[in-house]
Amino acid sequence: MIKYVITLTYSEREELEVMISKGVHLSTKIKSALILLNCDTGEHSKRYTNQTISTIVHVSMKTIDRIKKKFVEEGYDAIFNPPKPKRTYIKKADGEVEAHLVALCCGEPPAGFAKWSLRLLADKMVELNYIESISHETVRQVLKKTNLSPGKA
Repeated sequence: MIKYVITLTYSEREELEVMISKGVHLSTKIKSALILLNCDTGEHSKRYTNQTISTIVHVSMKTIDRIKKKFVEEGYDAIFNPPKPKRTYIKKADGEVEAHLVALCCGEPPAGFAKWSLRLLADKMVELNYIESISHETVRQVLKKTNLSPGKA
């Protein structure tokens, strides 16, 4: 296993000490700051073992290793100012599909059914070629947004 050695600059150390002593911060940031401060091998610090840090901060040894690795490989900002997620979510149901779904939900259910179910609505939307494919969960979210839950009395 690779040993990652943490050496903080004076300004980084000062910033971390301010972070843990003042203001309101996320607990993950405070724990990361405590881990880095206790792992620091600089001249004005006392380095503790990972086992001791694990006991003090109440995190696993693996967490300490991950934070040390990220700090050494990616730097200070990678831990305390992580980038926004790059994943984008494509909305499957646009306004036209939602309108068809609402109209379908307000209509009579098919023969043999007392009321619409989410899966029944999803299947009917595909059958009527309003959309290529749609899940019952998407149907649920659209109906919840419009306050038309088929389970409501």
